[in-house]
Amino acid sequence: MEHIEALLIDLRYALDEQISHIVVVDGGSEDGTVDVVARLRNDEPRIMLLDNPARIQSAGVNLAVRCLGGGFDYFIRIDAHGRYPPDYCKRLIEEAEVTGADSVVVAMDTVGFGLVQRATASAQNSRLGNGGSKHRGNTNGHWTRHGHHALMRVASFEALGGYDETFSHNEDAELDFRLEKAGFRIWMTDKTRMIYYPRATVGSLFLQYLYYGRGRARNILKHRRLPNPRQMLPLIVLPTVIGASLAVLHWMAAVPLVLWALVCVCYGFWMAVRRGNPSGPLAGLAAMVMHFAWSTGFWMELLTFFKRRRSP
Repeated sequence: MEHIEALLIDLRYALDEQISHIVVVDGGSEDGTVDVVARLRNDEPRIMLLDNPARIQSAGVNLAVRCLGGGFDYFIRIDAHGRYPPDYCKRLIEEAEVTGADSVVVAMDTVGFGLVQRATASAQNSRLGNGGSKHRGNTNGHWTRHGHHALMRVASFEALGGYDETFSHNEDAELDFRLEKAGFRIWMTDKTRMIYYPRATVGSLFLQYLYYGRGRARNILKHRRLPNPRQMLPLIVLPTVIGASLAVLHWMAAVPLVLWALVCVCYGFWMAVRRGNPSGPLAGLAAMVMHFAWSTGFWMELLTFFKRRRSP
């Protein structure tokens, strides 16, 4: 609920002959979101509310397209943890029509307010936290294999059956793999971008990246595509942490863990000094949480998969 009211007020100005409805898909929230939506609907009946009993994003978007996508060329996916420029929807539609893309994806800037959120935002905006991901930085418009989902052609989405609802996270990358394989095209626009608000507590950040790691592992297992080098690096974090326990036998076992921590902390101080970012030192620690959680989730999913295969 923290951002939903301001977000919906902003989005109301996008309603025109091209954008006919704003659909809020609620996964059983208990923070007052439904009340906010009901109040705003009194002034703008084109704001709609759908209940998503499955509670996850993949099922929520599928539900919205299934219920309301008929007769429309496009739908635009909006994240409740974000803010968007006034011409966001207009720019996306223009890009889809000019390029003929089946999916238009955007770059994102992460912004935080509290201490933990600012540190997390600094980490996610840096190569230390995003590994050089193009949808996290500045880039020119280009054809791509993956990005932050924004606009999608309804016909292309439905042709592939929408998101895989067995994915609670990383469903966007999974769909992008199928889009590419089926010959559909994904365009990374440079005409607009969004602002994303990260998790505000260490615990919620850890859980988010734990599920990201599990989702990435499920993607690899489903499509048999090896991760790229920037995704391979975090995989060694969990083995590094576990291996450090052998330091009771020999101090060398702790060296990889110490080196990883030093790289993260030093990078954070570098951001503080070179970029004038006061959140830099804490950003290094936030990056460590993200790396460790992602690596843990990835290995958990692999272990779960092999345990299932060995079960009678």
